[in-house]
Amino acid sequence: MTTAVVRARGVRRTFGDQQVLRDLDLQIREGEFVALLGRSGSGKSTLLRALAGLDDQVTGSVVVARSRAVVFQNPRLLPWRRALANVIFALPDAGPDSPSRTARGQAALAEVGLSDKVRAWPLSLSGGEAQRVSLARSLVREPDLLLLDEPFGALDALTRLKMYGLLHELWSRRHMAVLHVTHDVDEAILLADRVVVLSDGQVSLDERVDLPFPRSRGDEGFDTLRRKLLAELGVREEVGHDRPR
Repeated sequence: MTTAVVRARGVRRTFGDQQVLRDLDLQIREGEFVALLGRSGSGKSTLLRALAGLDDQVTGSVVVARSRAVVFQNPRLLPWRRALANVIFALPDAGPDSPSRTARGQAALAEVGLSDKVRAWPLSLSGGEAQRVSLARSLVREPDLLLLDEPFGALDALTRLKMYGLLHELWSRRHMAVLHVTHDVDEAILLADRVVVLSDGQVSLDERVDLPFPRSRGDEGFDTLRRKLLAELGVREEVGHDRPR
């Protein structure tokens, strides 16, 4: 059996009188790609922050792999540092037998297809390029768990599709666990091998995606799973209208 990189039991988080997470249980194993869906206010980002160690007000049991990294919707690049410097600025010095910080940063940028942007300033990058630098900054830490908080939400449709392919390739190559927070049901099905739905601060559905890669919206079983997830989210898809997200 593979080892769990996330074990959360009875997790609670309250903001004033509002309880956002309610005795939530979740487990993620090594190498799993889990997409986290839920309506606004369901607790998705709150849970991600708890797993990232960014919220010390969470109660319950949260055991997470020590090696973890976060990618947010906003790339959060430092505008006064070039791309390579943004990737490695928080990276500790390596041991004498390890590649240098610079070499590791260059390798991470190459892995996301930005070898030619090592000296680029953040303001000169497109939205997709900036998000890839942010992804490289997480990958350079060699995480066992990658936490993604709607990283493609601000990108245009074509760039988003390219990022899907890149993320899946990185996940397959590195065998890391991924928790991907998204509002997009199609995105969840295209990328994840398991989809978890949060409702009122609890897991209301935990569904394995048994569709072979690469996936497309016309695949057999795609629409069936899509309708099931939309129903769990309380969304009714009307015939003849654009697909909801």
